Amino acid sequence: MSVAAAAFDLTNGAVLLRLICALFFFPHIYFKVVGNPPPALGFFVQAGFRPPAFYMRLALVVESVAALGLLFGVYTQWAALLAAASLAVAAIAVCFANGSVKWLWNLGGMEFPVFWAVACIGVAMLYWN
Repeated sequence: MSVAAAAFDLTNGAVLLRLICALFFFPHIYFKVVGNPPPALGFFVQAGFRPPAFYMRLALVVESVAALGLLFGVYTQWAALLAAASLAVAAIAVCFANGSVKWLWNLGGMEFPVFWAVACIGVAMLYWN
């Protein structure tokens, strides 16, 4: 099997987890670039980022680098750690946006970004050489 084929081997659990962690970023990236203003900007305002547009663009760049690194298996462990760090910031930002600490995602909590960050840490651990 070629290196390129191995990077997308869906029978390998580590590859599958890496791809899932990567692909989940793309809707988040999309909502930072579409519209005028982008829908994500409201979250950055609500979470108290100053200036919100700068931090939204910074998140866009960080998430894009992490997603592409994970997707194509480039510096996978570092891309996964970058993704986890970004998601940790997002989890904390959710608390600021809500004005309180909530856990359940369907109630506005940080459950989803925390789970996703832990999954990214798992990817980093699986790919560490």
